[in-house]
Amino acid sequence: MDNTAAISYLSDRECFDRLAEQELGRLVTSVGGVLDIFPVNYTLDDDTIVFRTAEGSKLTELSINDEVLFEVDDYTATDAWSVVVRGRAHRLESSDEVRAADDLPLKPWIPTLKYNYVRITPDSVSGRDFRRGDEPDRYGIQQY
Repeated sequence: MDNTAAISYLSDRECFDRLAEQELGRLVTSVGGVLDIFPVNYTLDDDTIVFRTAEGSKLTELSINDEVLFEVDDYTATDAWSVVVRGRAHRLESSDEVRAADDLPLKPWIPTLKYNYVRITPDSVSGRDFRRGDEPDRYGIQQY
C-alpha cells in the first residue's frame, strides 16, 4: 500500500491561511535550557502573530530570549494539519503599536486583564497536511 499521499507539505501561504482559520495556538519559549509551552489565543496581523498577556513568566521569558516557536493544528475524522512558526517575539511598546493592536479582533478568552501585546515575527513557517486512516499492516508481507 502506497502511503505517500498520507502527508503533504504546505506552502508558506497555505500555512498562513491555516493560521488565520484558528485562534488558539501554543507558544514555546526557552530560557536557560528550560523549555516552556503556553496556550494563547491569537490573531494574525498581516503575516505576524499577535497575542495578549498579563505580566508573568511568559512575558519575562520573552524579554530574556525572544526566539520562540508557535504551533497551531486542527483535525477532523478524515484529515489533520499542523503549522509551526519559528520567529522572534517582542512586546509592543509604542503608543502607535498598542493603539493599532487595540483595533485587532483579539479579546482574552478568560476574564483576566491582559495589558501587554506581543507580536511574533516569523523567520520561517512550515506545515503539513495529514490524511487520516487506518494503520497499514505492520506484520504482513511487505513490498520490496
